[in-house]
Amino acid sequence: MILDRVVPPVPWDEGDNIPWNEPGFSERMLREHLSQDHDLASRRQSIIARHAKWIFDELLGGRPGRVLDLACGPGLYTEALADHGCVCEGIDFSPASIRHATEGAAERRLACSYRLADLRGGGFGQGFDLVMLIYGQINVFRPEQARDILLEAVGALRHGGLLLLETQSYAYVHRGGVQTSSWYTAPSGLFSEAPHLVLQEGYWDEASSIRTERFFVVDPATESVDRYSLPTVAYHEETLRRMMSAAGIEEIRAFPSLLGEPDQDQSLFEVYVGRCVRAMTP
Repeated sequence: MILDRVVPPVPWDEGDNIPWNEPGFSERMLREHLSQDHDLASRRQSIIARHAKWIFDELLGGRPGRVLDLACGPGLYTEALADHGCVCEGIDFSPASIRHATEGAAERRLACSYRLADLRGGGFGQGFDLVMLIYGQINVFRPEQARDILLEAVGALRHGGLLLLETQSYAYVHRGGVQTSSWYTAPSGLFSEAPHLVLQEGYWDEASSIRTERFFVVDPATESVDRYSLPTVAYHEETLRRMMSAAGIEEIRAFPSLLGEPDQDQSLFEVYVGRCVRAMTP
């Protein structure tokens, strides 16, 4: 599997994504989401609280509204926005994350509801004041799927509602595609509960601006090797603006972070906000 791998890989030929919906993987990923030691899966609570305040104050104008969080993970942003009085819904592909979010909302009696679903299936609902897709999730979909998701997101907005898109920067995606191969060992982690070795490599396809990361996970006890592939699309600002405009978004503004100002700790991301002009409902 390793020695006869295709070099360089053809983007998407080895799979769409890491299997976030697989039950065991989903549970391990939830631990990473909830960790306060890093911002690698979800951001730490202190950062999320600051982002939610900016979203509420600057985008919603300090008025509680209906918010839809696409790829919501364990509901950390929806909970923070619900603390400001918003009524929130979330959709995610991970069963462990949706379970955690649902239980948390019930325990705290928050105005939040969640649904386990693949964003590529559409059906987001209607009448939202704000639809958000953050933490670079738009980058992991095939370009045609990303466009469909944006259309569905706009269809979920009320007339004049806002679309909030946080993307991985072009430079960050490109850098990951030209980095040298690496490896590490772990007693347990995202890829396995058991001790394992991870071999990681990245490739950059210049023609399509797609980075493909490969992960080979070696279990020394069974001598088995699992392979995962994660393609990521790099977008220039003008491309994203065209995609948003084609979906029915205008008045597009760019921000360096979810604080509305440069943030050195979140410099891998870019933020775009636009207003819906082609809504499914008045």
